[in-house]
Amino acid sequence: MHEIIVNLHMHTPYSDGTGSHAEIARAAAKAGLDAVIVTDHNIWVQEKEGYSGTGSQRVLVLVGEEIHDTARDPEKNHLLVFGAERELAGFASDPQELISSVNQAGGMAFIAHPVDPASPTFGESDLSWVSWEANGYTGIELWNALSEFKGLLKNRLAAVFYAFNFPRVGHGPFPKALHLWDELLEKGRPVVAVGGSDAHQLNGRMGPISRVLFPYETHFRAVNTHLLLPEPLSGELAKDKALIYAALRQGHAFIGYDLPAPTRGFRFTAHYRNDAAVMGDTISAKESITLQVKLPDQADCYLLKNGEVIQTGLMRDTLIHQVKSPGVYRVEVYRSYLGKKRAWIISNPIYIRS
Repeated sequence: MHEIIVNLHMHTPYSDGTGSHAEIARAAAKAGLDAVIVTDHNIWVQEKEGYSGTGSQRVLVLVGEEIHDTARDPEKNHLLVFGAERELAGFASDPQELISSVNQAGGMAFIAHPVDPASPTFGESDLSWVSWEANGYTGIELWNALSEFKGLLKNRLAAVFYAFNFPRVGHGPFPKALHLWDELLEKGRPVVAVGGSDAHQLNGRMGPISRVLFPYETHFRAVNTHLLLPEPLSGELAKDKALIYAALRQGHAFIGYDLPAPTRGFRFTAHYRNDAAVMGDTISAKESITLQVKLPDQADCYLLKNGEVIQTGLMRDTLIHQVKSPGVYRVEVYRSYLGKKRAWIISNPIYIRS
């Protein structure tokens, strides 16, 4: 399969970002991305889609939307919408109706920043998802880089420190978000996990101190979603858009924190008979199945079944596990960076059903 790197949550001046689609494309090319999905708040800017750049610096710009009810107080329930090909913000007041409308339009709905803590020091409210009774969404944004930064803003000193030290922001998805994801998976339905930057390139100011929080390129070198495609991107908008959205829908993806070291090349597969399954696939427990994890570099690797660690080790290359019973199997990988153990790779599950 062919791996590409996508950043799938960001904003332009059409909502509350500061950089144009063209500027985003240039930043993505410099960061080595293959594609971006721009998701302005409550507006679908469809005419901006297409390839930008030349040669190896060519990047596919796709356009989705981040929808929420602007009249709700307190503000909650942000939803990332991909591939619906129409404006759906009019359904924002009812999360279930919105999700159903996305599905009817042939799109995908991802719960944005399911855990998004308040920062009272800066008047930032909690924007977490609360309508967990809703169903039918494709997945969740398990790791949101901007929400993680917001969660560190305990006081003004911390704000200054992290504003000037972006590499120290990333630690991993919020533990509560991981727990919520495992709870959803235990209910028996595939829920695709993605990682996004939520990049705005905002101009922050605190007294005499000003800082861009954070340039698009900076964000694009950190938390990304890696997709596995059945064939390489062709350079044709319609074909490549379909390939990317199909991989997202199927969960043929992992979250990579590419700042400490490149995560390209990670694989989590299940082997049976003369066949193999990848992340997002479902196979029968009647088969004799061997799980295999391949790492791009040495790191601490954890294999989980139904949210519980069943095998771990400091791996340089490969972890092997013989499956003995059905379950939802996924992988977390951690490595030391700037003196702390940080999440490096979070896989989507392989579902082994009875």
